[in-house]
Amino acid sequence: MPFDFTLPDLGEGITEGELRKWVVKEGDTIEEHQTVLEIETDKAIVEVPSPRKGKVVKINKEVGEIVKVGEVLMTIAEEGEAVEERPKSVSVVGVLPEEEEGTLATPAVRALSKELGVKLETLKGSGPRGSITKEDVIKASEKVKKIEDQYGITERVSLKGLRRTIAKNLVTTHQTMAFVTVMDEADVTDLWNIREREKKVLQEKGIHLTFLPFFIKAVQHSLAEHPYLNASLDGEKEEIIVKKYYNIGIAVDTPDGLMVPVIKDVDKKTVRELASEIQDLSQKARERKIKLEEMRGGSFTISNWGHFGGTFATPIINYPDAAIFGTGRISEKPWVREGQIVIRKILSLSLTFDHRVTDGADAATFISKVIHYLEDPGLLFIESA
Repeated sequence: MPFDFTLPDLGEGITEGELRKWVVKEGDTIEEHQTVLEIETDKAIVEVPSPRKGKVVKINKEVGEIVKVGEVLMTIAEEGEAVEERPKSVSVVGVLPEEEEGTLATPAVRALSKELGVKLETLKGSGPRGSITKEDVIKASEKVKKIEDQYGITERVSLKGLRRTIAKNLVTTHQTMAFVTVMDEADVTDLWNIREREKKVLQEKGIHLTFLPFFIKAVQHSLAEHPYLNASLDGEKEEIIVKKYYNIGIAVDTPDGLMVPVIKDVDKKTVRELASEIQDLSQKARERKIKLEEMRGGSFTISNWGHFGGTFATPIINYPDAAIFGTGRISEKPWVREGQIVIRKILSLSLTFDHRVTDGADAATFISKVIHYLEDPGLLFIESA
């Protein structure tokens, strides 16, 4: 009998995702392990393969819908299997008279089109058999709904995709953690000079050297001495999970919102290797080509808002990490050095930590240790090869 293909368990506690794209349509013949659709989870866009070969006889979900694990995505019939014939006018979700307005669209889509003032007959459907989806209607309305309230014109923008995921994750952090932020400054003049010299060498190899690899190494060395910041809390079992590995997540700004790729085994990589990996992962994230496994397994996160011009901030922890480290812009300031006031390059630093896992003294000494490494960058064991 025909097989109902449901959204599989994608791991990492993921329970749902937004259907972004169908790669196949009803009537197509597909092979086992062939990619049939793309799902956007709270980690990345995942290509979902078919568990068996056969003919796609029914597609049950539309682009833009939130699909939960276990819900039926499509029905597949293998060669020779009997399939019930459906009325000619059956759409992807039910019976729809084809005469009605001359378009294929569900009642929900029609209601949305009226709400947004979009004429269905002007649209080209991207759904199965050319049906019009919610996403088609939203795109046609430029994803903005203008409404006039008593004070003037307002805009309502759909909270969906990556932005919806970010909103859910931030709420989870605020509801489950007791977080505190500490701040300090570091004199990174010597580090600035080293980076200026090294970046010229790496440019010839196609690698753009930013300050982030140096920040990552300083953080990794400091975490080794402050393990409770490289941890998470299992609230149900009332256990602190101390990570013995150093997998650092880096916050990357993309057109769709913030994503956090994870650089694995930072302690085993040089600054140059980190620079190359940062460049690769950041590009994948911005192009939404990053793989799910490249977003998993983090133990600590670094956010660098300095290149946007900011100084101090209170970064929000990337759940379920116990802490997040943030860096602002580097600016020239008067600084006391050996009893003299001189102009130095100063970096603003912020550390937000979960007070349930550790205390202020641990956080303060951690950030002081990071400053120690940044102010004496030779300690980071930069390799010249």
